[in-house]
Amino acid sequence: MAGKTALVTGASRGIGRAIAERLAADGALVAVHYARSVEAAAEVVGSILDAGGEAFPLRTELGVPGDTESLYTAFDAELVRRGIAPRLDILVNNAAVSGSARIHEVTGELIDRIFSVNVKALLLLTQEGLIRMPAGGRVINVSSAVTRKSYPESVVYSMSKGALDTLTLALAKELGPRDITVNAVSPGFTATDMNAKHRTTPEGEARLAGLSVFGRIGRPADIADAVAFLASPDSRWITGQFLDTSGGTHL
Repeated sequence: MAGKTALVTGASRGIGRAIAERLAADGALVAVHYARSVEAAAEVVGSILDAGGEAFPLRTELGVPGDTESLYTAFDAELVRRGIAPRLDILVNNAAVSGSARIHEVTGELIDRIFSVNVKALLLLTQEGLIRMPAGGRVINVSSAVTRKSYPESVVYSMSKGALDTLTLALAKELGPRDITVNAVSPGFTATDMNAKHRTTPEGEARLAGLSVFGRIGRPADIADAVAFLASPDSRWITGQFLDTSGGTHL
């Protein structure tokens, strides 16, 4: 991926961090997007630089007015500073917020918070990113196994990921003539901060591990390696697809 520029949203921790580090290891210049933790983003960028890769932090809170403009203004400025014409070869839509709520617990505030980040911001960031994307570009959406397996405990979050899957299909057809592929990966339970509360006891850990045919919880690197394939030239004939990266959950 030498000479390629990648943007990974929500890249300061968990799956996003693993994806950023893997794409950088494969040679891409990676924009490490984050919302709040300067320290965490700096740690990710530092790890990439220490490993001989190229990366820079990109701070923007998503789901607020002006988020798309702020992100790409900073993105373009950094590329120009590096002597690179603004372009985006690989966009990984990973940033998301969650919220546990069954149907009787759902509030308008929860719907607005989750959809503002997981759907609206993602759509607008993709729209603007495509202006900068050349032929051969890659859009990779981090979806979830909840779009294929019933998970009533987080109905709003599940709905937001379902919207992402619909976008994946629509864009794949729309962007095919531009030689841009659009695919999604669908993780199951993965060892990240987002689902840490489910792993607070040995019993909880064992229960989640038992959902996979491999008898363990997913690791961020498991997802990052799949994303790296979809971002590579080897995936040129694959688009509009949903790669299950749940470790065979609920088979």
